[in-house]
Amino acid sequence: MAEHRVIGKSVLRQDAVDKVTGAARFVDDIQFGPTLLHVKILRSPHPHARIISVDTAAAEKVPGVKAIVTGRDCRQHVGLYLADRTVYATDRVRFVGEPVAGVAADTVLAASEAVSLIKVEYEPLPGVFDPVSGALGKEVLVHDAPAASDLWWQGLSCITTKTPGTILHEHLGEYTCAPFIHPVPGTNISNHFKLRKGDIAQGFAAADVIVENVFTLPHIQHSQIEPHVAVANVDRSGKVTVWASSQSPNAVRKLIATAFELPMSKIRVITPYVGGGFGGKAGLTCEALVVPLALRLPGYHVKLALTREEVFQGTFVRQGLVARLKTGADKNGRLVAMEAELFWDGGAYTEYGVNITRSGGYCSSGPYEIPNIKTDSYCVYTNHPVGGPMRGFGMPEIHWGIEQQMDILAEKLGRDPLAFRRQNALREGSLAAFGGPMRGATLVDTIDAVAAKSGWGGPKPPASAPHKVRGRGIACMYKAPSMPANAQSSAILKINEDGTVHVLTTAMEIGQGSLTALGQIAAEELGVSADMVTVNLPDTDYTPYEWQTVASRISYSAGNAVLAAARDAKAQLLAVAAQVLDIPAADLVIEDGQIFARANPARKLAVSDVAMGYLLPEGAIGGPVIGRGSFIPAGITGLDKETGQGDCPAPFWTYGTQVADIELDTGTGEITVHKVTAAYEVGKVINPAMCKGQVQGGIVQGLGSALYEHLVLSEGQFRNSDFVDYKIPTATDTPEMDIILLETSPQADGPFGAKGIAEPTMVPTAPAIANAVYDATGVRILDLPLSAEKVLAALKQKQTREG
Repeated sequence: MAEHRVIGKSVLRQDAVDKVTGAARFVDDIQFGPTLLHVKILRSPHPHARIISVDTAAAEKVPGVKAIVTGRDCRQHVGLYLADRTVYATDRVRFVGEPVAGVAADTVLAASEAVSLIKVEYEPLPGVFDPVSGALGKEVLVHDAPAASDLWWQGLSCITTKTPGTILHEHLGEYTCAPFIHPVPGTNISNHFKLRKGDIAQGFAAADVIVENVFTLPHIQHSQIEPHVAVANVDRSGKVTVWASSQSPNAVRKLIATAFELPMSKIRVITPYVGGGFGGKAGLTCEALVVPLALRLPGYHVKLALTREEVFQGTFVRQGLVARLKTGADKNGRLVAMEAELFWDGGAYTEYGVNITRSGGYCSSGPYEIPNIKTDSYCVYTNHPVGGPMRGFGMPEIHWGIEQQMDILAEKLGRDPLAFRRQNALREGSLAAFGGPMRGATLVDTIDAVAAKSGWGGPKPPASAPHKVRGRGIACMYKAPSMPANAQSSAILKINEDGTVHVLTTAMEIGQGSLTALGQIAAEELGVSADMVTVNLPDTDYTPYEWQTVASRISYSAGNAVLAAARDAKAQLLAVAAQVLDIPAADLVIEDGQIFARANPARKLAVSDVAMGYLLPEGAIGGPVIGRGSFIPAGITGLDKETGQGDCPAPFWTYGTQVADIELDTGTGEITVHKVTAAYEVGKVINPAMCKGQVQGGIVQGLGSALYEHLVLSEGQFRNSDFVDYKIPTATDTPEMDIILLETSPQADGPFGAKGIAEPTMVPTAPAIANAVYDATGVRILDLPLSAEKVLAALKQKQTREG
């Protein structure tokens, strides 16, 4: 294989200079002049209430107010996977912060004053705040529950009714949903994913050791540096233009078209730079709120900029999870059975969360080969904020429990935790939880890599003080892009007169470096330097279709589309050059912007010479070179509704392992993460510096979810909806990171062998830290976060038990 000239090189990011100099423009930076109006939103103060009336008369009289909209103006249900919500609440509110009315005014002050004058009469209703007891829409109890230490519920059939409860979506059975989503009408279960592999009873009968535990994770926020912003304008022809801080321009266009019954040709979505997404800006969040106001005010630019408190309350959060896991192994160290009940706290609307439930279900074995599995994964409506996608898409949540189960089993069997994982790791051709053969299974490679670099099995560094202890923990992971089988990507590539290149795609730059990576793919195929290629930011009127910038799929999926477009353009260049040079196209190559014969490099043309065609004595040939490429992953299959079995639910899997070295203060419970050693098999590294940056960012984000982050909710009310009380890691919390990027298994259909890496990097950090805490103290904590207060309390309980 010829050495790559651009792929695998840490070229300068396309957006680097703009961002470090402040020249990069985000939505909030765009100036609209005297046509700008400001929007403020009236939000529900109740977690669950019936709307009796909305009176806007006083608000309409505030000077400067131009328009007010309510749920009366927006009755169409929308949603990406499950159409279960309206843009503004209509008859009911289902979470604190749900939009009830919107005001557009000349100034923010006028809009805020008008919002304060809108009178809403509510009838408070009973709320659902627990996904386990709330699943059936009834107040429930456990029938003959065993002691907490032995807690195991054999499915919802073991829950008995106490008194009538609350159904949050009476019309669930009438909502439109994707064919692979399975709501349970008459309950609060918006999706029930079932997985049945092997014979679970026989599996546990063959187990010599069985461990059962309940693991919980709270809601957390994405905490992007840029709050959500949206601007809408309707011109005199009725064309709607939306400027949005979004990961999903085409999804925004489609959902707005549905919500307001407009043709897509009448909707244009422009997305400049986005200051972080992590899933929180996927799908439709605040963008639709401004559209009905703009439709009433043609010619104006109607702008909504969320405060940080509004971001916390009114946009996606990561779903909470209660995971009940029962895992068995035989005396030889082989995993033989796993049973799981996953109760996802989906919040008031689960139009995106239902697919997380599915992903968590078919990945519920973790990256291990287990012959007998039974999983029930429930997405449950509650009166909590709306659960949606977040980095990892369910994988950090399920691995939190799975990876602690692995350590507990290894200890009971007297096995080393790393060796136990290696023994049970999925390998090439292993039958996965969903029944199909695993392809590109490289977990063992990552385990071996961290074993060599982390000092696993060797002595730990000494503690820095007598009251501190050191610990080391390991966790593994796997993740696939969770997306429909028809998630499409497309690209257009234009060769300019001087041989430079423009790539048009609707893949979003959200800080991950997509502009640069896609540019490198195009440059490599075209034989030009990376600085000759510019990748444009999305504008749905001009850039071709991209499903969404989610699922760690852009380098893979959009990368394949860009590669196809580059090959198309290259074929056109070579066809013209072949006529000019009188050499077969198959004998020509392009390097450094020159087209020349393999056998005689002196016979050459510049790319710029043929980019617009070529004028021969007998006439012109060729024409402006425009490459076209599209991509849909091949071979993705559905899963059986009753068993969750199928051949291939995703195009690829990324594997990784992390080892965390921590120090714990036994007097305060404070955990300091000193070092994380991480290994990921990425197929092919497009840009090493950016790839390592993704791993570093994922580790720090995982550290935050492990130690600090927790949306505190009391009966649906927020107690920490800003950064004063919601803690995230700072630079001083960042550990030393030893990052290993493996290229042992290039993705067969990936561009130059590449596959996704961004999301997997966060997945194993929290359980690795938890396992390190146990290694240091003998204390096992099953619920996140591992706050100092919680750790200290657990240490004191251990001391009391031990006398």
